[in-house]
Amino acid sequence: MNIPGPEAAARQPGWFLILFALAAAGGAVAYVPLLTVLLPQRIAELQGAEDVAVLARVTFFGAVVASIANIVAGILSDRSALRRPWILAGLALSSVLLIAVGEARSASELVLLVMAWQVGLNLMLAPLMAWAGDCFPDSQKGVLGGALALSPALGALAGSLVTYGGLVPPEARLWLVAALVAALVLPAVIFGGARRRAELLQPRPEVLPGSTVPRGQAVRRMWLARFLVQVAEGGMFAFLLFWLRSLAPDFPENSAANIFSLVLVCAVPLSLLLGRWSDRHGRPILPLAGCALLCALGMLAMAGAGDLTQAVAGYVIFAIAAAIFLSLHASQTLRVLPAPEHRGRDLALFNLTNTLPAMVMPWLTVLLVPELGYSALFVLFAVLSLVSAVLLASFARPLATPGN
Repeated sequence: MNIPGPEAAARQPGWFLILFALAAAGGAVAYVPLLTVLLPQRIAELQGAEDVAVLARVTFFGAVVASIANIVAGILSDRSALRRPWILAGLALSSVLLIAVGEARSASELVLLVMAWQVGLNLMLAPLMAWAGDCFPDSQKGVLGGALALSPALGALAGSLVTYGGLVPPEARLWLVAALVAALVLPAVIFGGARRRAELLQPRPEVLPGSTVPRGQAVRRMWLARFLVQVAEGGMFAFLLFWLRSLAPDFPENSAANIFSLVLVCAVPLSLLLGRWSDRHGRPILPLAGCALLCALGMLAMAGAGDLTQAVAGYVIFAIAAAIFLSLHASQTLRVLPAPEHRGRDLALFNLTNTLPAMVMPWLTVLLVPELGYSALFVLFAVLSLVSAVLLASFARPLATPGN
Protein backbone atom coordinates (compact mmCIF):
# COMPACT_ATOMS: atom_id res chain seq x y z
CA MET A 1 0.00 0.00 0.00
CA ASN A 2 1.34 3.43 -0.94
CA ILE A 3 1.88 5.94 1.83
CA PRO A 4 0.36 9.37 1.02
CA GLY A 5 2.72 12.27 0.39
CA PRO A 6 3.36 14.93 3.01
CA GLU A 7 0.68 17.23 1.61
CA ALA A 8 -1.88 14.48 2.32
CA ALA A 9 -0.89 13.88 5.93
CA ALA A 10 -3.59 14.34 8.54
CA ARG A 11 -3.90 17.89 9.81
CA GLN A 12 -3.10 18.65 13.42
CA PRO A 13 -5.90 19.82 15.74
CA GLY A 14 -6.07 23.48 16.69
CA TRP A 15 -5.15 22.85 20.33
CA PHE A 16 -1.81 21.31 19.35
CA LEU A 17 -1.05 24.15 16.92
CA ILE A 18 -1.61 26.60 19.77
CA LEU A 19 0.52 24.61 22.23
CA PHE A 20 3.34 24.30 19.70
CA ALA A 21 3.25 28.02 18.92
CA LEU A 22 3.51 28.75 22.65
CA ALA A 23 6.41 26.30 22.99
CA ALA A 24 8.25 28.02 20.14
CA ALA A 25 7.56 31.35 21.83
CA GLY A 26 9.13 29.88 24.97
CA GLY A 27 12.41 29.80 23.06
CA ALA A 28 12.17 33.55 22.41
CA VAL A 29 11.22 34.20 26.04
CA ALA A 30 14.34 32.25 27.02
CA TYR A 31 16.78 34.52 25.19
CA VAL A 32 15.18 37.92 24.43
CA PRO A 33 14.99 39.25 28.03
CA LEU A 34 18.47 37.94 28.85
CA LEU A 35 20.31 39.17 25.79
CA THR A 36 18.57 42.54 25.44
CA VAL A 37 18.16 43.66 29.06
CA LEU A 38 19.28 41.34 31.85
CA LEU A 39 22.73 40.49 30.50
CA PRO A 40 23.80 44.14 29.97
CA GLN A 41 22.52 44.88 33.48
CA ARG A 42 24.53 42.01 34.94
CA ILE A 43 27.67 43.18 33.14
CA ALA A 44 27.19 46.68 34.57
CA GLU A 45 26.83 45.21 38.08
CA LEU A 46 30.03 43.19 37.73
CA GLN A 47 32.11 45.89 36.05
CA GLY A 48 30.72 48.84 37.97
CA ALA A 49 29.61 50.47 34.69
CA GLU A 50 28.46 49.59 31.21
CA ASP A 51 31.20 47.65 29.43
CA VAL A 52 30.66 47.39 25.68
CA ALA A 53 33.76 45.21 25.22
CA VAL A 54 32.48 42.53 27.61
CA LEU A 55 29.02 42.62 26.05
CA ALA A 56 30.53 42.26 22.58
CA ARG A 57 32.63 39.31 23.79
CA VAL A 58 29.61 37.59 25.32
CA THR A 59 27.51 38.20 22.20
CA PHE A 60 30.15 37.01 19.73
CA PHE A 61 31.21 33.85 21.54
CA GLY A 62 27.60 33.10 22.43
CA ALA A 63 26.63 33.29 18.74
CA VAL A 64 29.49 30.97 17.75
CA VAL A 65 28.56 28.39 20.40
CA ALA A 66 24.86 28.69 19.52
CA SER A 67 25.59 27.93 15.86
CA ILE A 68 27.64 24.85 16.66
CA ALA A 69 25.33 23.60 19.42
CA ASN A 70 22.27 23.93 17.19
CA ILE A 71 23.86 21.75 14.51
CA VAL A 72 25.02 19.12 17.03
CA ALA A 73 21.63 19.04 18.76
CA GLY A 74 19.85 18.68 15.42
CA ILE A 75 22.08 15.76 14.44
CA LEU A 76 21.54 14.05 17.81
CA SER A 77 17.76 14.30 17.53
CA ASP A 78 17.95 12.94 13.97
CA ARG A 79 20.11 9.96 14.86
CA SER A 80 18.05 9.05 17.91
CA ALA A 81 14.79 9.51 15.95
CA LEU A 82 13.51 11.30 19.07
CA ARG A 83 12.67 14.94 19.66
CA ARG A 84 10.81 15.37 22.96
CA PRO A 85 13.48 13.89 25.30
CA TRP A 86 16.07 16.28 23.84
CA ILE A 87 13.69 19.22 24.22
CA LEU A 88 13.17 18.37 27.89
CA ALA A 89 16.91 17.91 28.49
CA GLY A 90 17.63 21.25 26.85
CA LEU A 91 14.90 22.96 28.86
CA ALA A 92 16.30 21.64 32.14
CA LEU A 93 19.93 22.46 31.30
CA SER A 94 19.22 25.94 29.96
CA SER A 95 17.03 26.80 32.95
CA VAL A 96 19.72 25.82 35.45
CA LEU A 97 22.40 27.74 33.56
CA LEU A 98 20.15 30.77 33.10
CA ILE A 99 19.77 31.06 36.86
CA ALA A 100 23.51 30.50 37.26
CA VAL A 101 24.17 33.57 35.06
CA GLY A 102 22.78 35.67 37.88
CA GLU A 103 25.34 34.17 40.26
CA ALA A 104 28.41 34.92 38.09
CA ARG A 105 31.16 36.67 40.05
CA SER A 106 33.37 37.90 37.18
CA ALA A 107 33.11 38.88 33.54
CA SER A 108 35.06 35.78 32.47
CA GLU A 109 32.73 33.53 34.44
CA LEU A 110 29.77 35.29 32.87
CA VAL A 111 31.09 34.68 29.35
CA LEU A 112 31.58 30.97 30.07
CA LEU A 113 28.13 30.62 31.64
CA VAL A 114 26.41 32.29 28.70
CA MET A 115 28.27 30.00 26.30
CA ALA A 116 27.17 26.96 28.30
CA TRP A 117 23.61 28.34 28.47
CA GLN A 118 23.61 28.61 24.67
CA VAL A 119 24.38 24.89 24.49
CA GLY A 120 21.37 24.07 26.68
CA LEU A 121 19.10 26.51 24.85
CA ASN A 122 19.93 25.08 21.44
CA LEU A 123 19.58 21.54 22.75
CA MET A 124 15.96 22.56 23.29
CA LEU A 125 15.38 24.70 20.19
CA ALA A 126 16.89 22.49 17.46
CA PRO A 127 14.74 19.40 18.09
CA LEU A 128 11.70 21.59 18.80
CA MET A 129 11.66 23.03 15.28
CA ALA A 130 12.51 19.64 13.74
CA TRP A 131 9.55 18.21 15.65
CA ALA A 132 7.30 20.70 13.83
CA GLY A 133 8.45 19.16 10.56
CA ASP A 134 7.58 15.71 11.91
CA CYS A 135 4.08 16.79 12.94
CA PHE A 136 2.58 19.48 10.68
CA PRO A 137 1.62 18.58 7.09
CA ASP A 138 2.21 20.87 4.13
CA SER A 139 -1.47 21.90 4.22
CA GLN A 140 -0.81 23.59 7.60
CA LYS A 141 2.64 25.06 7.01
CA GLY A 142 1.25 28.55 6.35
CA VAL A 143 -0.86 28.83 9.47
CA LEU A 144 1.99 27.28 11.47
CA GLY A 145 4.27 30.07 10.23
CA GLY A 146 1.67 32.65 11.17
CA ALA A 147 1.47 31.21 14.68
CA LEU A 148 5.26 31.38 14.98
CA ALA A 149 4.95 35.18 14.79
CA LEU A 150 3.96 34.93 18.46
CA SER A 151 7.59 34.18 19.34
CA PRO A 152 9.17 37.64 18.95
CA ALA A 153 6.05 39.35 20.32
CA LEU A 154 5.99 37.26 23.51
CA GLY A 155 9.77 37.55 23.81
CA ALA A 156 9.53 41.36 23.81
CA LEU A 157 6.59 41.24 26.22
CA ALA A 158 8.57 39.03 28.62
CA GLY A 159 11.46 41.49 28.52
CA SER A 160 9.11 44.29 29.51
CA LEU A 161 7.43 42.20 32.21
CA VAL A 162 10.55 41.16 34.09
CA THR A 163 11.95 44.71 34.12
CA TYR A 164 8.73 46.65 34.72
CA GLY A 165 9.12 49.05 37.63
CA GLY A 166 9.38 47.24 40.91
CA LEU A 167 7.15 44.37 39.86
CA VAL A 168 9.93 41.78 40.01
CA PRO A 169 12.93 42.08 42.36
CA PRO A 170 16.24 42.05 40.42
CA GLU A 171 17.38 38.84 42.09
CA ALA A 172 14.19 37.04 40.98
CA ARG A 173 14.15 38.10 37.31
CA LEU A 174 16.10 35.16 35.89
CA TRP A 175 14.04 32.76 38.00
CA LEU A 176 10.88 34.27 36.52
CA VAL A 177 12.23 33.93 32.97
CA ALA A 178 13.05 30.26 33.59
CA ALA A 179 9.55 29.67 35.00
CA LEU A 180 7.91 31.38 32.01
CA VAL A 181 9.92 29.28 29.56
CA ALA A 182 8.94 26.05 31.33
CA ALA A 183 5.28 27.09 31.43
CA LEU A 184 5.29 27.73 27.68
CA VAL A 185 7.31 24.70 26.53
CA LEU A 186 6.11 21.87 28.76
CA PRO A 187 2.41 21.66 27.72
CA ALA A 188 3.25 20.91 24.08
CA VAL A 189 5.88 18.32 25.04
CA ILE A 190 3.67 16.63 27.65
CA PHE A 191 0.47 16.52 25.60
CA GLY A 192 2.10 16.19 22.18
CA GLY A 193 2.73 12.47 22.20
CA ALA A 194 1.70 10.54 19.08
CA ARG A 195 1.51 13.79 17.10
CA ARG A 196 4.13 12.75 14.54
CA ARG A 197 2.81 11.85 11.08
CA ALA A 198 4.30 8.82 9.31
CA GLU A 199 3.82 10.49 5.91
CA LEU A 200 6.12 13.33 6.96
CA LEU A 201 8.95 10.89 7.70
CA GLN A 202 9.03 9.43 4.17
CA PRO A 203 11.59 10.35 1.44
CA ARG A 204 10.75 13.51 -0.50
CA PRO A 205 10.71 13.77 -4.32
CA GLU A 206 13.78 15.37 -5.88
CA VAL A 207 11.67 18.06 -7.56
CA LEU A 208 9.25 20.25 -5.62
CA PRO A 209 5.60 19.30 -6.27
CA GLY A 210 4.00 21.62 -8.83
CA SER A 211 7.40 22.97 -9.88
CA THR A 212 10.35 22.21 -12.12
CA VAL A 213 12.83 23.45 -9.50
CA PRO A 214 15.05 20.73 -7.96
CA ARG A 215 14.60 20.55 -4.21
CA GLY A 216 18.28 21.19 -3.49
CA GLN A 217 18.20 24.36 -5.58
CA ALA A 218 15.09 25.56 -3.76
CA VAL A 219 16.79 24.95 -0.41
CA ARG A 220 19.77 27.09 -1.42
CA ARG A 221 17.52 29.90 -2.62
CA MET A 222 15.47 29.77 0.59
CA TRP A 223 18.64 29.90 2.71
CA LEU A 224 20.13 32.86 0.87
CA ALA A 225 16.80 34.73 0.76
CA ARG A 226 16.42 34.48 4.53
CA PHE A 227 20.06 35.44 5.13
CA LEU A 228 19.70 38.62 3.07
CA VAL A 229 16.55 39.74 4.89
CA GLN A 230 18.11 38.86 8.25
CA VAL A 231 21.08 41.13 7.50
CA ALA A 232 18.68 44.03 6.92
CA GLU A 233 16.45 43.17 9.88
CA GLY A 234 19.42 42.75 12.23
CA GLY A 235 20.86 46.09 11.14
CA MET A 236 17.63 47.90 11.89
CA PHE A 237 17.21 46.15 15.25
CA ALA A 238 20.67 47.26 16.33
CA PHE A 239 20.67 50.82 15.00
CA LEU A 240 17.01 51.92 15.07
CA LEU A 241 17.43 54.34 17.97
CA PHE A 242 20.68 55.82 16.62
CA TRP A 243 19.05 56.44 13.23
CA LEU A 244 15.92 58.04 14.70
CA ARG A 245 18.07 60.33 16.83
CA SER A 246 20.02 61.36 13.74
CA LEU A 247 16.68 62.81 12.53
CA ALA A 248 15.38 63.99 15.92
CA PRO A 249 18.17 64.28 18.54
CA ASP A 250 15.73 64.23 21.48
CA PHE A 251 13.85 61.12 20.32
CA PRO A 252 13.13 59.13 23.53
CA GLU A 253 14.23 55.54 24.06
CA ASN A 254 10.81 54.35 25.16
CA SER A 255 9.23 55.63 21.92
CA ALA A 256 11.63 53.49 19.88
CA ALA A 257 10.80 50.49 22.09
CA ASN A 258 7.06 51.18 21.70
CA ILE A 259 7.34 51.29 17.90
CA PHE A 260 9.26 48.02 17.91
CA SER A 261 6.67 46.35 20.17
CA LEU A 262 3.76 47.68 18.09
CA VAL A 263 5.29 46.22 14.94
CA LEU A 264 5.65 42.77 16.52
CA VAL A 265 2.05 42.81 17.80
CA CYS A 266 0.65 43.88 14.41
CA ALA A 267 2.65 41.18 12.65
CA VAL A 268 0.90 38.35 14.53
CA PRO A 269 -2.64 38.61 13.04
CA LEU A 270 -1.27 39.59 9.64
CA SER A 271 1.04 36.55 9.62
CA LEU A 272 -1.85 34.27 10.56
CA LEU A 273 -4.08 35.69 7.82
CA LEU A 274 -1.38 35.49 5.16
CA GLY A 275 -0.32 32.02 6.28
CA ARG A 276 -3.91 30.79 6.14
CA TRP A 277 -4.29 32.32 2.66
CA SER A 278 -1.17 30.52 1.44
CA ASP A 279 -2.54 27.20 2.74
CA ARG A 280 -5.93 27.64 1.11
CA HIS A 281 -4.53 28.69 -2.26
CA GLY A 282 -1.48 26.44 -2.34
CA ARG A 283 0.93 29.39 -2.76
CA PRO A 284 3.45 28.93 0.08
CA ILE A 285 6.35 30.89 -1.41
CA LEU A 286 4.46 33.83 -2.96
CA PRO A 287 3.82 35.63 0.37
CA LEU A 288 7.54 35.36 1.17
CA ALA A 289 8.49 37.01 -2.12
CA GLY A 290 5.88 39.73 -1.54
CA CYS A 291 7.10 40.45 1.98
CA ALA A 292 10.71 40.66 0.83
CA LEU A 293 9.63 43.18 -1.83
CA LEU A 294 7.81 45.22 0.84
CA CYS A 295 10.99 45.15 2.94
CA ALA A 296 12.86 46.72 0.03
CA LEU A 297 10.17 49.40 -0.48
CA GLY A 298 10.14 50.22 3.24
CA MET A 299 13.92 50.59 3.25
CA LEU A 300 13.83 52.89 0.23
CA ALA A 301 11.20 55.01 1.97
CA MET A 302 13.48 55.25 4.99
CA ALA A 303 16.47 56.17 2.84
CA GLY A 304 14.54 59.05 1.29
CA ALA A 305 12.70 60.19 4.42
CA GLY A 306 12.79 63.95 4.93
CA ASP A 307 11.25 64.03 8.38
CA LEU A 308 10.52 61.82 11.38
CA THR A 309 6.97 60.94 10.30
CA GLN A 310 8.10 59.61 6.92
CA ALA A 311 10.98 57.78 8.57
CA VAL A 312 8.75 55.99 11.07
CA ALA A 313 6.21 55.12 8.36
CA GLY A 314 8.95 53.56 6.23
CA TYR A 315 10.28 51.62 9.21
CA VAL A 316 6.83 50.27 10.11
CA ILE A 317 6.35 48.98 6.54
CA PHE A 318 9.76 47.33 6.57
CA ALA A 319 9.54 45.89 10.08
CA ILE A 320 6.06 44.38 9.74
CA ALA A 321 6.98 42.85 6.38
CA ALA A 322 10.23 41.47 7.83
CA ALA A 323 8.47 39.98 10.86
CA ILE A 324 5.88 38.25 8.65
CA PHE A 325 8.61 37.06 6.28
CA LEU A 326 10.71 35.49 9.03
CA SER A 327 7.81 33.67 10.71
CA LEU A 328 6.36 32.28 7.46
CA HIS A 329 9.81 31.39 6.15
CA ALA A 330 10.51 29.31 9.26
CA SER A 331 7.58 27.00 8.52
CA GLN A 332 7.88 26.90 4.74
CA THR A 333 11.52 25.83 5.08
CA LEU A 334 10.13 22.56 6.47
CA ARG A 335 8.32 22.06 3.16
CA VAL A 336 11.40 22.23 0.95
CA LEU A 337 13.97 20.30 3.03
CA PRO A 338 14.96 17.17 1.12
CA ALA A 339 15.52 14.48 3.78
CA PRO A 340 13.25 13.94 6.81
CA GLU A 341 15.92 11.75 8.41
CA HIS A 342 18.25 14.80 8.47
CA ARG A 343 15.60 17.40 9.29
CA GLY A 344 17.22 18.51 12.55
CA ARG A 345 20.64 18.93 10.96
CA ASP A 346 19.29 20.78 7.92
CA LEU A 347 17.24 23.18 10.04
CA ALA A 348 20.37 23.87 12.08
CA LEU A 349 22.16 24.89 8.90
CA PHE A 350 19.26 27.27 8.21
CA ASN A 351 19.73 28.60 11.75
CA LEU A 352 23.05 30.04 10.56
CA THR A 353 20.97 32.68 8.78
CA ASN A 354 20.11 33.95 12.27
CA THR A 355 23.66 34.03 13.65
CA LEU A 356 25.88 34.93 10.69
CA PRO A 357 24.20 38.32 10.05
CA ALA A 358 25.28 39.43 13.52
CA MET A 359 28.86 39.01 12.32
CA VAL A 360 28.31 40.67 8.91
CA MET A 361 26.07 43.60 9.77
CA PRO A 362 28.41 45.62 12.07
CA TRP A 363 31.11 45.71 9.35
CA LEU A 364 28.63 46.99 6.77
CA THR A 365 27.57 49.72 9.18
CA VAL A 366 31.13 50.76 10.00
CA LEU A 367 32.05 50.91 6.30
CA LEU A 368 29.02 52.90 5.12
CA VAL A 369 27.51 55.11 7.82
CA PRO A 370 30.50 57.33 8.80
CA GLU A 371 31.17 58.32 5.18
CA LEU A 372 27.81 58.06 3.42
CA GLY A 373 25.21 58.18 6.20
CA TYR A 374 22.31 55.91 7.06
CA SER A 375 20.63 56.43 3.68
CA ALA A 376 23.40 54.50 1.93
CA LEU A 377 23.04 51.66 4.43
CA PHE A 378 19.28 51.51 3.86
CA VAL A 379 19.72 51.48 0.08
CA LEU A 380 22.07 48.51 0.49
CA PHE A 381 19.54 46.74 2.72
CA ALA A 382 16.82 47.47 0.12
CA VAL A 383 18.96 45.86 -2.59
CA LEU A 384 19.53 42.79 -0.40
CA SER A 385 15.79 42.49 0.24
CA LEU A 386 15.03 42.90 -3.47
CA VAL A 387 17.49 40.11 -4.33
CA SER A 388 15.71 37.95 -1.73
CA ALA A 389 12.36 38.66 -3.41
CA VAL A 390 13.76 37.71 -6.84
CA LEU A 391 15.23 34.46 -5.51
CA LEU A 392 11.88 33.44 -4.04
CA ALA A 393 9.78 34.62 -6.98
CA SER A 394 11.77 32.27 -9.20
CA PHE A 395 9.86 29.31 -7.73
CA ALA A 396 6.79 30.94 -6.18
CA ARG A 397 4.34 28.80 -8.12
CA PRO A 398 1.94 26.42 -6.33
CA LEU A 399 3.89 23.62 -4.67
CA ALA A 400 1.03 21.48 -3.40
CA THR A 401 -2.69 20.97 -3.49
CA PRO A 402 -4.38 23.78 -1.51
CA GLY A 403 -5.42 22.93 2.01
CA ASN A 404 -9.00 22.77 3.17
